[in-house]
Amino acid sequence: MKFCSVLFAAQFMVALCCAQVKVDNLLCENRTNPLGMDVTQPRFNWQLNSDKRNEMQTAYRVQVSESEAFHGLVWDSGKIMSDSSVFVTYKGKPLLSGKRYYWRVRVWDNHGAASPWSQAAWWQMALLHTGDWKAKWITPGYQEDTLNRPSPLMRKQFDLHKKIRSATAYITAHGMYEAQINGQRVGDAYLTPGWTSYHHRLEYQTYDVTGMLKEGQNVVGAMLGSGWYRGIIGFSDKRNVYGKDIALLLQINITYTDGSTAVVASDESWKSSTGEVRYSEIYNGETIDHNKDQPGWAEQGFDDSKWSGVNVQDYPKDILLATYNEPVRKHETFKPVRIFKTPKGEQVIDFGQNLVGWVMIKVKGKPGDTIKVWHAEVLDKLGNFYTENLRAAKAQDIYVLKGNGEETFEPHFTFHGFQFIRIQGYAEDLIKPGDVTAVALYSDMPVTGTFSTSNPLINQLQHNIQWGQRGNFLDVPTDCPQRDERLGWTGDAQVFSRTATFNMRVNDFFAKWLRDVAADQGANGAVPFVIPNCLGFVTPSTGWADVSTVVPWNMYLAYGDKRILSIQYPSMQAWVDYMQKQSRNDLWNSGFHFGDWLFYSVDDDTDGSSAITDKYFIAQCFYAYSTQLLINAATALGKQDDVNTYTALLKRIKDAFFKEYVTPNGRLVSGTQTAYTLALNFDMLPESLRAQAAQRLVDNIRAYGNHLTTGFLGTPYLCHVLTRFGHNDIAYRLLLQDTYPSWLYPVKMGATTIWERWDGIRPDKSFEAASMNSFNHYSYGAIGDWMYRVMAGLDTYSDQPGYKHIRVMPHPGGGFTNASASLDTYYGKASSGWEVKDGKTNYTISVPVNTKADIFLPADNAGQVTDDGQALAADKDISTGDVENGYLVIHAGSGTYHFAVSNPPTVTQTTGSK
Repeated sequence: MKFCSVLFAAQFMVALCCAQVKVDNLLCENRTNPLGMDVTQPRFNWQLNSDKRNEMQTAYRVQVSESEAFHGLVWDSGKIMSDSSVFVTYKGKPLLSGKRYYWRVRVWDNHGAASPWSQAAWWQMALLHTGDWKAKWITPGYQEDTLNRPSPLMRKQFDLHKKIRSATAYITAHGMYEAQINGQRVGDAYLTPGWTSYHHRLEYQTYDVTGMLKEGQNVVGAMLGSGWYRGIIGFSDKRNVYGKDIALLLQINITYTDGSTAVVASDESWKSSTGEVRYSEIYNGETIDHNKDQPGWAEQGFDDSKWSGVNVQDYPKDILLATYNEPVRKHETFKPVRIFKTPKGEQVIDFGQNLVGWVMIKVKGKPGDTIKVWHAEVLDKLGNFYTENLRAAKAQDIYVLKGNGEETFEPHFTFHGFQFIRIQGYAEDLIKPGDVTAVALYSDMPVTGTFSTSNPLINQLQHNIQWGQRGNFLDVPTDCPQRDERLGWTGDAQVFSRTATFNMRVNDFFAKWLRDVAADQGANGAVPFVIPNCLGFVTPSTGWADVSTVVPWNMYLAYGDKRILSIQYPSMQAWVDYMQKQSRNDLWNSGFHFGDWLFYSVDDDTDGSSAITDKYFIAQCFYAYSTQLLINAATALGKQDDVNTYTALLKRIKDAFFKEYVTPNGRLVSGTQTAYTLALNFDMLPESLRAQAAQRLVDNIRAYGNHLTTGFLGTPYLCHVLTRFGHNDIAYRLLLQDTYPSWLYPVKMGATTIWERWDGIRPDKSFEAASMNSFNHYSYGAIGDWMYRVMAGLDTYSDQPGYKHIRVMPHPGGGFTNASASLDTYYGKASSGWEVKDGKTNYTISVPVNTKADIFLPADNAGQVTDDGQALAADKDISTGDVENGYLVIHAGSGTYHFAVSNPPTVTQTTGSK
């Protein structure tokens, strides 16, 4: 094969250190030294560290012991000939409740070297059996104020007469809780125990409290809030979705240095009262009155003689489970960027970032002085504080001062979505920037991805995508964090899930939530609009209910986690079977559907229906897509009978689609961007009609002046389809479009998160309808997936998912001079970047140890290819394949590579095959 005058230079950066392979970054069930697991066959991950190129593991050995010195083993895998270093399953003796286990690993590589044993890591089991719970459910013994529902305080004083070796607390609640021992807060998690389908699944948290207890007198206590359990949630000011009660379950298992044990547990001996939190609702905010505070209520010496007792309740314990996902924690903090008065004369503080969390305030004043704080995302066109889009949510925190010097306030059981706050009751000249701090709250998922380009607007778009994810990944993937909603809308999670896997490690986050999807799924397979299903009814919609198939498959692709497929497979199958039962002659054209939600609508176009896609057309496309994903999952799990059954079904679904929605000439009954995008992305058309369908899509985009018109369901796939069918230039035009509707329009309007609508703020600075106009709504941020996997070109193959076999295929273009992406995979950091400079396009690509990569670089009519002056064929670490669709394929092992391509290549068209 002939090559044009194209120069490739490859150089590996060799570290000046020992060449021995090492093992580090040990994870058990995706976490470092996890405390409180009820997984009886945990899985182990580790990373190999080596300065050698093309480094692969050939064997491993794992040891598990109850002793940190590994005296006596509960499992020794022996030397296993395998390159597996991710999700290696424990196969030892049965694990015991509450027991801590230590593990270590060593590996052998393809160069004949063996690593030393890794540093020991550990995990601790939770309570594996209902009978392990000695604690009793308790509720306040006083008569509650049913209107305001002040937060209950519960406490117990107890004595410990021996020296303590270890102590572990297990805590959960109906509602939310914050626990204390001897006046110290237990843990750094917030909004615990989190939100699940409470009637089916209730998580508890596990804490090491050894250092908080002492020999002698101790006090344990907890403050409770209504939270999602009985607070206002959903629509129409609805309370008590899961129950009217508020309850605590707390148990501390203690082991003394002499080996004896003791248990401190919630029971009838506890006492209850109320304190400074007089009102707390997620939507409406919190009222804290320091005059009602009971200082030292969780410390020894406090007089609780006037407190009430508690009531013991027989609430179920068989639904309790250990926490699977990362807890909500405090993260970034923001100081005011400006403090000002609006035209209305209101006192407002701007934090410069739309975030989710709350504000900590330090104040001084007289007894009874009241400070009120309202929260808002934006100002109106006149510069006034704007909260109309919050609908019924008051988003108001009220603080009543005791008047004894400087006082600090922050909420406990609520959260807000805001960039601005309005303060009333605090004199303007007394507010100092150092006294007001905004705190971001979100699930503590590790940050894994970075992406940057030469275009500041695109970098801001990436910033907005990340902050949209942070603000809405707060124990469940919510649609928005500010108005009277904040629900786990399935459609939003479905469209954004693949983008989410790049920015953060969301494996555990979604694994937990998907179990609630299955728990709240109807017996007939229907999936509700929101999970957990606090709305009560189960009415499925295409594109929303498909979360049950799309998200498990995306987690498998991103992480290689086969267990998530295995657990969710019955749910996936039930949803596909539901659609099959609703269909007639394999055509699903019935029922309610949201359709391509919030698509671009035109008021004055001559064809007013041009952006409206037939909802049943969409339903048939997603019916096919979910069926394909079920086939994929069945293949991965070795369910060949299901593969055969659903493959036959898929053919009938596509045949029915073609008969109903495609003209003989290949025109679709809906001529929208979304229609052509879905039909092409899900392979609904025969090969012979795909190129002309892609051209019709391009023509539609051009007809709208290179603007997109897609809504929630079409947007995630639009640029992928354009690139796949050879129109990468059009994908770039859409990405860089900065007038409405576009991704960059909100950026140019000052957005710091992704908006719910393409024009939440219109060009004249007026607003879209307040009834549905969130300014922190991550769905349209799904473009991030194209930016990472196509623009930067960092992707994984589905046959070896989780970036075990990496596919690197950058697509320079759009006038960018550089773009780069990096991803912390379970194997290590993978990265791909390109830069146009001095007449060349330079590529820098890093492949983690124990993985391999196929690197696709442009090569029209190529000839001699060299690697740092030598033929690529002479390089033992790199091999080249044929030129495929204008790309030279380079097969590489681990290492960092630098390639230079002379003369920036002209974009070449690729075929329509995936």
